Amino acid sequence: MSTNPIDKDKTTDIPGLLPYAHHIGSVIIKPVDSGKVKGRAMKAMYDQTTKSLQQIREQVELLIRQAQKIHDRITVSEEIYNAECSFEPAINQIYHLYKRKDNSKFLSLIAPEEWGNNKNLTHVCSAKLLSDHTWEIIDMVET
Repeated sequence: MSTNPIDKDKTTDIPGLLPYAHHIGSVIIKPVDSGKVKGRAMKAMYDQTTKSLQQIREQVELLIRQAQKIHDRITVSEEIYNAECSFEPAINQIYHLYKRKDNSKFLSLIAPEEWGNNKNLTHVCSAKLLSDHTWEIIDMVET
């Protein structure tokens, strides 16, 4: 009877559970560097959340611009409704707000270029009456 040259203490019945390759043809098993895995996961997480926050920031900025336009419409609407007007404005028509030398304001059908050279009037803005009875600013003179 021949003796087995392999020592029983150096063999296993479950080689798939060994933390190393158990024969020359086995796949190389490297321990996982958990620091690298966590680092890559954290980088990916920061990249994704940064993109999401940027999208939200852009949406907020858009909402702020929209709110500012509504606020401007309210301001102009108040200014126009407080001005003199000798006619009933029609929806979707453009009108022109002017300021006199005495700071009184009036709404007119006449565009600034149609007045000629009238030094007693300052063109404040041109606006279109919307169906909700607010005014959309078409042309605003910077003061």
